[in-house]
Amino acid sequence: MAEFYEPMLYMSTPEHPNTMGAYIVVKEPIDGDILRNAVEDLRARFPYFYVKVVSFENDLIVEDNSLPMTVRNTWEPIKLNSKESNFHLAAWKFEGRKLAFEISHSLTDGAGVLPYMKSTLFLYLSRRYGMSFETEGFRLPGDTIPISETGNPFEELDIDGAEEPMYTRKAITDFYRFSEGTHNDPFATFVKIPESQMMQYCRDYDGSPNTFLAVMFARAVRHYDPDSDKTVSVSIAIDHKAMIGNHDNYRMFANALELEFTKDRSLEDIARNCTMARGQVMLQASPENSLWAMKQRKATYVKLSQVPLDTKLGMIAKSAGSLRWSIAISYADSRSFGPLDPYIDELYLLSEPGVTDVVCEVACINHYFFLCIARTFPSEKFTKVFLDELSKVGIDYEVTGTEPFHLCGMEEYRK
Repeated sequence: MAEFYEPMLYMSTPEHPNTMGAYIVVKEPIDGDILRNAVEDLRARFPYFYVKVVSFENDLIVEDNSLPMTVRNTWEPIKLNSKESNFHLAAWKFEGRKLAFEISHSLTDGAGVLPYMKSTLFLYLSRRYGMSFETEGFRLPGDTIPISETGNPFEELDIDGAEEPMYTRKAITDFYRFSEGTHNDPFATFVKIPESQMMQYCRDYDGSPNTFLAVMFARAVRHYDPDSDKTVSVSIAIDHKAMIGNHDNYRMFANALELEFTKDRSLEDIARNCTMARGQVMLQASPENSLWAMKQRKATYVKLSQVPLDTKLGMIAKSAGSLRWSIAISYADSRSFGPLDPYIDELYLLSEPGVTDVVCEVACINHYFFLCIARTFPSEKFTKVFLDELSKVGIDYEVTGTEPFHLCGMEEYRK
């Protein structure tokens, strides 16, 4: 039986690919040969990303994949776990000045991907320009891989003794839906916002980037669809392993807090709403809550060990793909790639809008916030309403691109 801290691979299936990634724009066109060599050389430092899926004792596990990870000169998606991806659960692509890394979200999260992206860029840019960058803060070939990075991040904690938190809440099911959402024609808008302006409003309005954006998205829904009386449900992603103090572990322990904006709640006072949102976040985010979540996760793994593999694949995929919120926000703290910053123009984190109609992934580098606003429908109307809300409070923005949003899919797991 898989340990509770190992990947739950059933979360990524053809019906629910659950793919995430990162997308970077650099100063000059990508040299594919240099990038391919850098990716292959990092296998020794990040072996847990160079894996394939195998069936073992009524379960799915990962094992080393000796084939090269694909690095393609195209922006078109492929399927992970397939012949065209060399059966890897991750793949690279590039086109012009932009490159992207896409990976099964069951393996890792944004916090796990960013160190790998930094290391890849370190090797790539060092070789591309013949530079000798300072190595502090990078994970490079030849380094020892610490146990904290690959082991059980909760090993020192009494998970089995965790008690249910005093504050619990039941998620609402009758939340606001965007009527044009189809999940068949997703689009994304990429937006650049000055960090100084965003943080000034966070200070002025008692907010954080997450809660401030949640309030602005809720305001946008009310102006976009003023006749709707549905509650706007906004999720904010959290990382359980970071909550208990382990920021190094690559595995995916993400969960979401939930903010609710009811129809009778006035959103005119931004500061008051940011304060209320931060209060809701503080009630839901704590080491105690994370320990309790891990106790529930352990119990789930025990139950799944007793279910046939075919049943697990169908059951988990259906559950993982069910709609949960109106809008989702995720902010993986990036801030700097150190000496590589001058070579980077843009940085976006990517995630399919699979369990919500709109997802906003947030990254920050070079004194700018970069938002990837992905949606399950091609219309830009709602995104423009949201950007107009930013303009109303004096936040400048630049739309750097809008395009069909297709991350790598997932090939069916076979026994």
